[in-house]
Amino acid sequence: MACKWNVVAAAALVLLLSVAGMRAAELKIGDKPPRWAGIVGTDGKDHSLSDYKDAKLLVTVFTCNHCPVAKAYEDRLIALQKDYKAKGVQVIAVNVNNLPADRLGPMKKRAADKGFNFPYLYDPTQKIARDYGAKVTPHVFLLDAGRKIAYMGAIDDSMKEAGVKTHFLSDALDALLAGKEPPKAVTRQFGCSVKYEK
Repeated sequence: MACKWNVVAAAALVLLLSVAGMRAAELKIGDKPPRWAGIVGTDGKDHSLSDYKDAKLLVTVFTCNHCPVAKAYEDRLIALQKDYKAKGVQVIAVNVNNLPADRLGPMKKRAADKGFNFPYLYDPTQKIARDYGAKVTPHVFLLDAGRKIAYMGAIDDSMKEAGVKTHFLSDALDALLAGKEPPKAVTRQFGCSVKYEK
């Protein structure tokens, strides 16, 4: 019986290690972000991190089409890009879900219908999201001028725009543009889980 339980325990350990290996990375404030290239956008072009080297600050938002929380933030992201573009801030939206509603065709329609003023990229391999450690949609990673993680977490503190009390992302942008540290460098992101595949 002991031998049988040892075999079961060993099998469970192998399974646990396999699942751990599939988990997303855990980035910390001050880390250099993972490099990425060749990710197609709704504009039909391939995009890479180096394409945005001239931006003072780079906002990478993991999002998708189907999630109601992600949808609730689309207009806020459009407004943020409009308000901060002249200050050298670039927003990039990235989707890695492979659900039918989240694939490139529907993404192109969504971007056109909403008038996205930022790149909307699709990585069906999900590598970029795993490398960043994206957990939900939306999940923000803000890179500073030195291309290090300066803020990560939520866009603000309420899915309903009328209920927002603290604008985490714009507060972080304002601080960095003024040469200061973000008032809160890490916040708890919330939304629909990224649909990682095994």
